[in-house]
Amino acid sequence: MVRISFAAFPAYRFRRRKTSGRQKTRNLTKRPPPIPAPPPATGTPFPRALVVLLGSAAAVVVLAGLNAVAWLAGPVFLALVIVITLDPVRTWLRGKGFPRWLTVAVLVVTVYAALLALFLVVVVSLAQLSALLPRYAGQADELLRDGTAFLGRFGVGEPQLREILSTMDTGKLIGFAGSLLAGVGGLVTNLAFLLALMLFLSTESAWAGQRLGRISRDRPWVGAALRRFAFGTRRYLVVTTVFGGAVAILDTIALALLGIPAAVLWGLLSFVTNYVPNVGFVIGVAPPALIALLDGGWRAMLVTIAVYVLLNFVVQSLIQPRFVAESVGLSTLVTVLALVFWTWLLGPLGAVLAVPATLLAKALLIDVDPRARWAEALLCSPDRRKG
Repeated sequence: MVRISFAAFPAYRFRRRKTSGRQKTRNLTKRPPPIPAPPPATGTPFPRALVVLLGSAAAVVVLAGLNAVAWLAGPVFLALVIVITLDPVRTWLRGKGFPRWLTVAVLVVTVYAALLALFLVVVVSLAQLSALLPRYAGQADELLRDGTAFLGRFGVGEPQLREILSTMDTGKLIGFAGSLLAGVGGLVTNLAFLLALMLFLSTESAWAGQRLGRISRDRPWVGAALRRFAFGTRRYLVVTTVFGGAVAILDTIALALLGIPAAVLWGLLSFVTNYVPNVGFVIGVAPPALIALLDGGWRAMLVTIAVYVLLNFVVQSLIQPRFVAESVGLSTLVTVLALVFWTWLLGPLGAVLAVPATLLAKALLIDVDPRARWAEALLCSPDRRKG
């Protein structure tokens, strides 16, 4: 009689389950998983016109609510994006045997230290700039006189300029200045709120894999869509950070060689505006060009703009969008429209979160529904690689 021993079977099952878990972890960090199709819907479908009408009404209500709580939704989503980006680091630390509490502590302290260093650099640079600005009062008056003389050649004299200035509503200017100061104060408040959110989200992220596994068991297509969102967001931020850091270093060196004051501040501004898709270059070039105009005249301003065009425009507008489109699968047109939409909805923070927010909306509205997969052809770049 042949005897079969089952003693090795549990160990075999354990090794197979453990290998499968490692394979799932690698899939989360290296490539987006395929999205399985949900089971077909049952029951009597509603008329298409009614579905469109109800969906449009629900979208209006949701967007109005998000716009009303933009002060809350923006920082919460930013903290979520940062935690998602750092999740592979947490996974690596856990794989090295670090306890869960120490892993969370290392991530939180690292992010806090980076934000503190960024804040200190901004404060020091702004202090230096505020000390330099009074020196340019004479140059500003001279430029104003030169501009008035230039306009006089075309028949625009001082009386016409006074009339134009008299028609300007100073109350609006004062109101704009007040809103700007309120925005600066709100930025400090949001920063403190963001730090607190990151602490709690980093703690909760330790159990994110278990929760996502439960979602995948009940709704595998939803779990796969959320994994794809995390994968795309992570790759987008990595690509943007790498290009932004390279451009910021090059800008700082170039401005320092040109003798432009506060070169570190403008390099930091270039790094931050790199997270604004496509138009961040325009935002980043205006302040250093103005300082160059006051410090060295028109020639210095034109040289500064030329340097920014050579460095920032070529990298941010020609090279980087190709890598971003390859990473997240969004066309350039969709990225620009997303920038306008999310800035309107969430304020200035929406410009930074435009691409991650679009990826989340795509995951929740398109990737989870096979009947809406046709819309992906309208959002993706034509040369997106499969896989």
